[in-house]
Amino acid sequence: MGLAGRPPPRSPAGASVWVDTRYLSVQTDGMDLTRLSSVLAADDPATGLRAVLALRRLAEQVEADQVALARRQGWSWQQLGDALGITRQSVHAKYGK
Repeated sequence: MGLAGRPPPRSPAGASVWVDTRYLSVQTDGMDLTRLSSVLAADDPATGLRAVLALRRLAEQVEADQVALARRQGWSWQQLGDALGITRQSVHAKYGK
């Protein structure tokens, strides 16, 4: 088993892949992340776009987790905006509750 009790990545076509970190688990249908760089350079746009979607979902989850961690540690919306290269209002609109 991988971290977080998930099965390790499988590489056959159409298999589900789990990317596990201590605080993150993202399932990507049919994408073997160990081949990600070759997939991004693929001649098939459908394959490349699935890789883009996988990366976007992973980046969004990592960002959300890090914003939540920073807020728990007392970071201001201004500090978060500066760190992400956006305005404090944008960070607050996206993550403020």
